[in-house]
Amino acid sequence: MEVFDPGFASQALINKKLNDYRKVSPAGTKPDSSPKGPRGLGIRAEFLKQTGTSAPRSPRQDAAVTKDESSSQKAPWGINIMKKNKKSAPRAFGVRLEECQPAPDNKNVPLIVEACCKVVEDRGLEYMGIYRVPGNNAVVSSLQEQLNKGATEINLQDERWQDLNVISSLLKSFFRKLPEPLFTDDKYNDFIEANRIEDASERMRTLRKLIRDLPGHYYETLKFLVGHLKTIADHSEKNKMEPRNLALVFGPTLVRTSEDNMTDMVTHMPDRYKIVETLIQHSDWFFSDKEDKGEKTPVDEKEAQSVPNIEYLLPNIGRTAAPGDAAADLLES
Repeated sequence: MEVFDPGFASQALINKKLNDYRKVSPAGTKPDSSPKGPRGLGIRAEFLKQTGTSAPRSPRQDAAVTKDESSSQKAPWGINIMKKNKKSAPRAFGVRLEECQPAPDNKNVPLIVEACCKVVEDRGLEYMGIYRVPGNNAVVSSLQEQLNKGATEINLQDERWQDLNVISSLLKSFFRKLPEPLFTDDKYNDFIEANRIEDASERMRTLRKLIRDLPGHYYETLKFLVGHLKTIADHSEKNKMEPRNLALVFGPTLVRTSEDNMTDMVTHMPDRYKIVETLIQHSDWFFSDKEDKGEKTPVDEKEAQSVPNIEYLLPNIGRTAAPGDAAADLLES
């Protein structure tokens, strides 16, 4: 009778399990002979895979996973908030007109322009030399930095807004820093050529047509600014700033190119002065909403008024002569 050897049977069972495990393992991988990890981990992983369960985690692991998930959820939200704030708080200096914070009453006019003009008109109409006297550079720079941080409202009670010279310099600085000048790069040469037209009436009509062809933000801002300068000039008896003086200040700042060179500054300087002076003198006509259908220009009307009426003068020539004038006595007889 054959005796059953338990040791042999258990060894055969172990060999069978090892062969089965090698068949299950990926091809080309060498089973780890270490008694610790891979065999035990592999069997455990296989068991978990077949049962569809996951390995239990410690409380520390759960906390780490929760923290990672919460941080991944917060990151996009934080980025969106930053983008939203950046969009709702545009800069004031060194950007195009259409990118500036708009005024509440006119969406095509920058808020900074309206605020500066309001301060000057409220307190500086009779201030002698307004716009000619520069303000403190340090205060002007501090206001620029504050406005460039994206202030949606301007506190006119701020002490810095009480100095008229600072505010007038702030307004000039705004137009000086525009990347696209108020008269625009593509129309600059047209304005210079129009100013040099010899016929006064044709010059006026050509200038008005060019102004009306400006983009919306540029036309409305120019209209607003020229109206403000006209108000300043109307008080020139007190402030000594006639249209010509204002043109000397604003001409080089407004009528220029984005890449102004020394040649243009020298050769075109008289044109820049004259264009701004003409706009201030005849602002109502240039920015009138009426269609131009051949009506007379302000120059035509002025010339018509300056021509004497001969029929009126002849009957009255004797009355204007000095007593005892022989010519007068002759005409009266």
